[in-house]
Amino acid sequence: MKTSRILLSGTAALALIGTSACVTDPNTGEQKVSRTGIGAGLGGTLGYLLGGIIGGDTARIIGAGIGGSAGAVIGKQFDDQIKELDEVTQGTGVDVEEIGDQDAILVRLPDGVTFASGSANITPGFRDTLDAVADSMIRYPNSLIDVYGFTDTTGSDALNQRLSEQRAQAVKDVLVAKGVASSRIETRGYGESYDYLRVKTADGVAEPLNRRVEIKIIPVSQEDVSAARSQ
Repeated sequence: MKTSRILLSGTAALALIGTSACVTDPNTGEQKVSRTGIGAGLGGTLGYLLGGIIGGDTARIIGAGIGGSAGAVIGKQFDDQIKELDEVTQGTGVDVEEIGDQDAILVRLPDGVTFASGSANITPGFRDTLDAVADSMIRYPNSLIDVYGFTDTTGSDALNQRLSEQRAQAVKDVLVAKGVASSRIETRGYGESYDYLRVKTADGVAEPLNRRVEIKIIPVSQEDVSAARSQ
């Protein structure tokens, strides 16, 4: 197992807990710390978010059938979708943020609520939230979607890598079942590679905040479509 990348303790950790949103575990009713705010400070700086999409965009744009409906300018459509996602996920612990300058929308599903420890089964109480995210993807079809899975450091590296891949696939399966085209979505597991944050709770236990999935929505313009077709 690896050690955590960043350990917050003492007053700094308590301050972070105090300013971070809390969400309720749909199974137990227990209040948990959300990644909202935490993610905004750290998540957007990570290379896997700022880098290219899984597998490159050319073949995926063609395979997804994105064509004439793609807009010449992404701006308003991007703003409308990120506003809608903010609204439909309000109060769920989901964090929605912009990556770069309208390069992508990041939908970060909350730690400890989406999945139980060691599990790739999405908690039943969270499926309505994922359905709402899927509805938005259907209304805004001109995008590609990357789904990233993560784990905490409990268990072996190999087990966690497999579990992270299963978590990403589980989210994809829900989106596809709701009606999002499978050809738009790719998945990748990062295991415990980005277990970069732990918060020390009141009882002195450093709690890993890494049982999460992140969904990266990459808008596709008509210029992108033309470039893909010309290659």
